[in-house]
Amino acid sequence: MSGWDINVSGVSSVLKTTGETAGKLKDELDSYQGNMKGAAGHAGTLAPGGEAPKGGGGLVGAALAEFAQHTQNDLKFIAARTSKSLNGAKDATVAYANGDQEMAERLMHEAEKAVTPQEIAAMAGKGGAGGGGTKDA
Repeated sequence: MSGWDINVSGVSSVLKTTGETAGKLKDELDSYQGNMKGAAGHAGTLAPGGEAPKGGGGLVGAALAEFAQHTQNDLKFIAARTSKSLNGAKDATVAYANGDQEMAERLMHEAEKAVTPQEIAAMAGKGGAGGGGTKDA
């Protein structure tokens, strides 16, 4: 993990803002479908004499309905991918933050342990406390 320096609060802020915006995708999808139906219903017909064919709608309305049907899954995919990406970024950031906390706790635990005789002997060979001395060659 060397080289990582994640600003956890910054990531949290961006995820919050992005999540709020992404939360509106469902409303947009519903609005899109309604607007496409409305456009298809008002597109008119190409029937002779301006009469609507049986079953209603014309070529333009049929094309809009087909377009809406084909793009609906793409829009649902975008919403699902956005949600999955946001959750992945959140989970990765939490794991990173937890890793930092666990590492700090482990280091503090190691620092609080009593000094062993082997560590004392090793320090004596290095010039005493602090390890700042030099050993004669």
